[in-house]
Amino acid sequence: MSNYDASNIQILEGLEAVRKRPGMYIGSTGSRGLHHLVWEIVDNSIDEALGGYATNIKLELLKDEVVRVTDDGRGIPVDLHPKTNRPAVETILTSLHSGGKFDGKSYKVSGGLHGVGASVVNALSEWFVVEIHRDNKRYEQRFERGVPMTDVTVIGESVHTGTIVTFKSDHLVFTETIVYEFEILRNRIQQLAFLNKGIKITISDQRGENPVEYSYHYEGGIVEYVGFLNSGKGKVNHDVLYTEKEVDGVTLEIALQYNDSYATNLYSFANNIPTHEGGMHEDGFKMALTRILNKYASENGFLKKDDSFLGEDTREGLTAIISVKHPNPQFEGQTKTKLGNPEVRQITSQIVGEGLERYLLENPNDAKMIIEKSLMASRARIAAKKAREATRRKSPLDALGFASKLADCRSKDPAVSEIYIVEGDSAGGSAKQGRESEYQAILPLRGKVLNVEKARLDKILNNKEILSLIQALGTGIGDEFEAEKSRYHKVVIMTDADIDGAHIRTLLLTFFFRYMKPLIDLGYVFIAQPPLYKVQAGKRVEYVYTDEALQKLLAEMGGRPGIQRYKGLGEMNPEQLWDTTMDPENRTLLQVSLKDAMDADQVFSMLMGEEVEPRKAFIQENAIYASNIDA
Repeated sequence: MSNYDASNIQILEGLEAVRKRPGMYIGSTGSRGLHHLVWEIVDNSIDEALGGYATNIKLELLKDEVVRVTDDGRGIPVDLHPKTNRPAVETILTSLHSGGKFDGKSYKVSGGLHGVGASVVNALSEWFVVEIHRDNKRYEQRFERGVPMTDVTVIGESVHTGTIVTFKSDHLVFTETIVYEFEILRNRIQQLAFLNKGIKITISDQRGENPVEYSYHYEGGIVEYVGFLNSGKGKVNHDVLYTEKEVDGVTLEIALQYNDSYATNLYSFANNIPTHEGGMHEDGFKMALTRILNKYASENGFLKKDDSFLGEDTREGLTAIISVKHPNPQFEGQTKTKLGNPEVRQITSQIVGEGLERYLLENPNDAKMIIEKSLMASRARIAAKKAREATRRKSPLDALGFASKLADCRSKDPAVSEIYIVEGDSAGGSAKQGRESEYQAILPLRGKVLNVEKARLDKILNNKEILSLIQALGTGIGDEFEAEKSRYHKVVIMTDADIDGAHIRTLLLTFFFRYMKPLIDLGYVFIAQPPLYKVQAGKRVEYVYTDEALQKLLAEMGGRPGIQRYKGLGEMNPEQLWDTTMDPENRTLLQVSLKDAMDADQVFSMLMGEEVEPRKAFIQENAIYASNIDA
């Protein structure tokens, strides 16, 4: 690099930059980036609908992983652009930061504000075809890897208006996968239909032998969304509280309802974009909720003179959707999913305050139930305070009797340290003897872990097994969780391959999801995969992890090999447990990931919550898939 001069400076023209550094524009070239392409096009159609120009949107997955998005909006303009002297549609699809979202007139609010959406999809597609219906004509233009292959051409007449975009992602860019996951797309499509009342959005998958199609259309919008999220849970206030108002060009919608669980499910959106990291709209909502419930409780004699609710008391069992539509949103945070507009906090606080105060006055019975829910949460918080102190010891070994339970590793480096959570003393004994003690810790738990879905924090913190787990990990829980204090970066759930083992695994996952969710977000939680069978023929020993693999092995071996079905980890000697389940060279670990927090919440509520009917329906629907029930 001694000859570093002007000739070394590259200028990337047009869409070259996108193909050179795709991750800068879509986040990654893995599965997440692949699905991002779909949302860029769908969001354009949603923006048309938000402007009042479209009512129907359709997303289709066609054969060979081709995507087609259709809307009945105005159709992208095809007349010549004054600066480029090329048709407007071509300018939009071949230039970054171009589009109808900058003049403040064509679109009042928009999810895609950078003007890179459609052009980036075009650049990262093997081929891309846009068909436009407007002015009683059908127009079409084709591109390959962002380059126009044809001019905008009239291909017929039309009595409709709208845009149809069809594209195939480029396998040269998306080297990991070009296969779309239908459930990821379906979930988001349903979410968009909830967030944009009155719009009909359809998704169909035509890749398989039996095509499937879902249509979503919610006149009630986020009111129906809250009802959907609370299905299968006991309701505290019968009617969903809903309020909508526009202040200074900012439109805010709020819907909330309390249920009889102990978890808080607060979901916020800005221009349909999920704001996972919260922001000013969430801050304003929380301020107003605590302020108004304290005011109502004091004025109506529920609280003593100097008592008051804390924010966490007022949010126990709450399901709420906050949706703000802003003409100029400012996103912050690590993943650009935090709303930073300072004026939104005051607007939200004002609108929520007015709406909640009116609701409480008009619905005294529901108001009483909400206040009593907060009172119970307040008492439990005070009771939990003492129990929580037990989780803040300097060392996990300070707790009486805990030193003998946890077999810690010698390493103090969390990045290389792993903890195996095992059921029972027999499995714990084998694991302790078979482990690599330099970096593997073992924590045996006795019996079934407490179902945290049905318990308040004070009860949870008085449970010895849960307490042992919290102390071992060192992170604290809930609002006080500190990821950087995690003593292990691999938390491995190792239970028996039977029904009881699956139940314990679900109980532990429920606890992690409700009280240590960042552990899952960081990718620290794993599930061990112990073998189901040991197959021995003479001196040859093979371990098999599925029934299908067993049949394949038996066909290959021939003869009559000895087969041992492992019903529990305690049946393995330490060497076998190490070789099959704990040795990093040979083991299989399943990493627990969270694609959709809302979906996960509903699944845990259905499986582990108080309501029996949703669980019964699930069992009836899925019983045909069960195997090894008597194992």
